[in-house]
Amino acid sequence: MFVEVLRLKQPGYYEVFIPRLLAEGNSKRRSRFNLERLIPSTGWLPKAWKLSEEEMLSSSGLDAVVYMRTITFCLKVFSFAGIIGIFILLPVNCSGTELHQIDFADLYSNSLDVFTISNINLGSKWLWIHFSSVYAITIFTCYLLYREYNYISSKRIAYFYSSRPQPHQFTILVRNIPVSAGGSVSDSVESFFTEYYPTTYLSHIIVRRTSKVQSLINDAKQLYKRLLHLQSEPSEQKCKQAGLFGQKVDHLDHYGKRFEDLEQNARLEQSEVSLAKDTHAAFVSFKTRYDASTVFHMQQSINPTHWLTEEAPQPNDVFWPFFSSSFMGRWISKLTVVVACILLTILFLIPVVVVQGLTNLSQLEVWFPFLKSILTIAFVSQIVTGYLPSLILMLFLKIVPPIMEFLSSIQGYISHSEIERSACNKVLWFTIWNIFFATVFSGSVLYRISIFLDPKNIPSKLAAVVPAQASFFIAYVVTSGWTSTASELVRIIPLICSLMTKCCAASTDDEIEVPSIPYHRDIPRVLFFGLLGIAYFFLAPVILPFLLVYFCLAYIIFRNQFINVYAPKYETAGKFWPIVHNLVIFSLVLMHVIAVGIFSLKKLPLASTLILPLPVLTLLFNEYCRKRFLPVFKAYPAEILIKKDREDQNDATMSEFFDKLVTTYQDPALMPIQYCADSDSLNRPLISSAEM
Repeated sequence: MFVEVLRLKQPGYYEVFIPRLLAEGNSKRRSRFNLERLIPSTGWLPKAWKLSEEEMLSSSGLDAVVYMRTITFCLKVFSFAGIIGIFILLPVNCSGTELHQIDFADLYSNSLDVFTISNINLGSKWLWIHFSSVYAITIFTCYLLYREYNYISSKRIAYFYSSRPQPHQFTILVRNIPVSAGGSVSDSVESFFTEYYPTTYLSHIIVRRTSKVQSLINDAKQLYKRLLHLQSEPSEQKCKQAGLFGQKVDHLDHYGKRFEDLEQNARLEQSEVSLAKDTHAAFVSFKTRYDASTVFHMQQSINPTHWLTEEAPQPNDVFWPFFSSSFMGRWISKLTVVVACILLTILFLIPVVVVQGLTNLSQLEVWFPFLKSILTIAFVSQIVTGYLPSLILMLFLKIVPPIMEFLSSIQGYISHSEIERSACNKVLWFTIWNIFFATVFSGSVLYRISIFLDPKNIPSKLAAVVPAQASFFIAYVVTSGWTSTASELVRIIPLICSLMTKCCAASTDDEIEVPSIPYHRDIPRVLFFGLLGIAYFFLAPVILPFLLVYFCLAYIIFRNQFINVYAPKYETAGKFWPIVHNLVIFSLVLMHVIAVGIFSLKKLPLASTLILPLPVLTLLFNEYCRKRFLPVFKAYPAEILIKKDREDQNDATMSEFFDKLVTTYQDPALMPIQYCADSDSLNRPLISSAEM
């Protein structure tokens, strides 16, 4: 009830819960008190449920559609798996006598083992049901994967066809431009492309390092907002005392002088940038999409480290601080990031070890003997060993996405979307290693590594340790999955930040900042729960209802968030789907490896042998999908580009588009910034167009 009272109904929190509606003008702040706002309602549910895919595509882009289809894909898989697991596998597991009889009064201390495959007797014929279920879920999942890959690739092509001409479709980025003695980068680009592409080359823009200029501009913007606030609030105190006995200083005069100093510093820095050494990189534009694509795919020089070409991102997607000084500099930065990721993974084993200790009461009593009397209380022991470990892991995992995003940003990627996709991969595999493998394989770091250095023993090791962690991962789904999804609806962190801002300082900005969904945080979470569901499907099917609840919550809540909260800042046109596909394939192969080990431990060698073709067939299916669909996600085929170019020949607005394309990729830090205020000093551009 408290959540719904805050959501949408309290005017002071509109910018937290419905920033997109406010920014688009579809909702207005209401200041008058109304008793109706204190009554909780579920009016948002029908709106979220009725949102069609076409509406989401037009309002939030293809990336949002891919994200929601990832959730619906998991719902379909685990609905099918749930029917088999709950109604067939679970009764079979409970009928086994390998473990002690079920004691419902002490169910938690049994760690749900009686509901897992561990309870099936050695050599039991009932294991063939588990064998058949592994084949069934693999076939069904691969069938859905093929349909989704085919559907999303066709959507990507249709999205391209329906879009208006975009600057990035006609532009490439060229790096490591060689410069002759006494020449400039601009001269080298002009002479090279006019010589080798005389009929298709259009224009170019040299990229410069402008981080200092951008920092000064950002400071000036903040100061400008402060000045506007002081001008609009005559009742606010505009004088401050300098020191204990000093003279009073007028706020407007003080901030006005600081603003003029920032203007002057920005002009000086801009002049230095224009005279400084270039980054040997340029955005080069062409007259057709096909020409730009041809140049992008071809090696331009005998020396493969010169004239390196990349696809240009959308202008608003460019990550301007990305340029390294040299080819070797970018290579070193990538190597540094790899080393940093490995070190972070090793350091993260510390909280994992702590969590493993919390799941073991005997270990806790050794570590903290003074807690022995408290830990004997049933309720306390259940909280400590059941929910506290997964809660600790969830809190530690909160800092991983920002760290991975930062590491990706120094790898030399040219766009925010590439950084986010790279961070998505890093977070995903970090989570799999540190939450799944590091949890099931207890012991030292060297022990965990030694397991993977001996591939023959991996199936038996996994089969022995994975079922034992079923209760932990069920608790993890509840504490991390359900909690994170519910907190997404409540938006706890933005709400806290808003409360602190209102308490500590008056707002000086009337603009609504509309956030974009952090895919590098949310996609790995969804996929990791998908991995847990597939891996534990035939081992401990009791986890499936908890996963279904999570995916149902995610489905309805994120549809609401795309309506009210998140708006796309850039678009990859569905390039996140290959990440989803690859992880599902990995999850299936992991399930097959565990199945081989389980059937070997259960003394059913024939079943173990008959499982071996499954991972091979799954990997062959994956290779077919890579050949059939993945090229569309890397680059559009010539057939599509030529058709689209021919359509543009009859478009009268293309000449205007090409005129704008010449300056589209100009660095924002070098663009004039116009302020609107009564003061003459505030009305001047921060950097005048004459200086440009």
